[in-house]
Amino acid sequence: VLSYDYTVLAGTQGLQNHAKKDRLFEVIERQLLPVVFFSEGGGGRPGDTDGNGVSGLDCLAFALWGALSALVPMVGIASGRCFAGNAAILGCCDVVIATAGSNIGMGGPAMIEGGGLGVFPPEAVGPLDVQVTNGVVDVVVADEAEAVAVAKQYLSYFAGAVDGWTCAPQEALRAVIPENRRQVYDVRAVLEGLADERSVLELRAGFGLGMVTALARVEGRPLGIVANNPSHLAGAIDADGADKAARFLQLCDAFDLPVLFLCDTPGIMVGPDAEQTALVRHASRLFVVGASLTVPFGTIVLRKGYGLGAQAMAGGSFKAPLFCVAWPTGEFGGMGLEGAVRLGYRNELEAIADPDERETTFQTMVDRMYEHGKALNTATYFEIDDVIDPADSRRWIATTFAAAPPPPPRTGKKRPCIDPW
Repeated sequence: VLSYDYTVLAGTQGLQNHAKKDRLFEVIERQLLPVVFFSEGGGGRPGDTDGNGVSGLDCLAFALWGALSALVPMVGIASGRCFAGNAAILGCCDVVIATAGSNIGMGGPAMIEGGGLGVFPPEAVGPLDVQVTNGVVDVVVADEAEAVAVAKQYLSYFAGAVDGWTCAPQEALRAVIPENRRQVYDVRAVLEGLADERSVLELRAGFGLGMVTALARVEGRPLGIVANNPSHLAGAIDADGADKAARFLQLCDAFDLPVLFLCDTPGIMVGPDAEQTALVRHASRLFVVGASLTVPFGTIVLRKGYGLGAQAMAGGSFKAPLFCVAWPTGEFGGMGLEGAVRLGYRNELEAIADPDERETTFQTMVDRMYEHGKALNTATYFEIDDVIDPADSRRWIATTFAAAPPPPPRTGKKRPCIDPW
């Protein structure tokens, strides 16, 4: 555990400060120790008298700290004001926990003013309503005591299985997905129902709203869960959601956590506005990272399994996971049914003059495609492994992941780093 002391020179970084960190970073690397860093402070210390150099840049701290990424779990805790070099330390961490009222920025008020960019109070620089929605902060807590509790919970997932777990009645999962295929539902209820009770820790809940990423346990074994959120864009994968999921997959793979995908998506988001976000590049991260996973992973299709988005939720192919199954509510196709009918039967529909008859014909075509793309029919063609009772999902997850070979002991990294973004 490392901590800046804000009562001493506002937690700023001086030459001896860096030397002390460097020593600890080397010990962490040699011992492969998980690390928690309390990062409150104002960054580099102008006028530092600890050394006699010129620039104050002659230190190893950031290189040594960055090299720990994907080697050991790294937790950053921001409480109060965290600016400049302190924020750089925080941003390298696997997970960022921030207390209410914190401010985080790559430059504090003095640096901003010194650069001729205006005069701002500390509270105006990187407040949580900015840093949560833009994805910098993973978890917001009330105070440092809660931050420590969350840090302990986070690190516990990398310490292996636990005994004494309980779970909710699994029969309740049969009613989570509405019978009306157009009716929205809370995918977090699926996560909570599938996982051991009180074991779910969601990360970056305020960012990339179309994806839910969480650490959890099933029968005491830790795993990562990536789920589409049908409450946002009907579960379509946008740039932020893709980035969020891709980084989370790197985290799980780096520390040998199996991954469960919960798929309910009409596909990757489309349209001129979406393309302005460089979606082609961002969405493709899911295919590249998915194909590089070395940990066991599986996919359960809850409802919609359409297009490239569905394949992205299965490591790039329905045959890539150890299992790819669907609940009875699953439906499949190359694109959303309504769009497929409008695109594929445009001429036929336009030839119908009466609007009511046209709408009736349209709905009949949609219903026919829905029947053809139902999960059971898809499984009959062996495009997926099976259609399962939702109440049987935990058995599929637990037995498949337990049967996978254990990861070999490591003395180094599996991945070069975990992308800070």
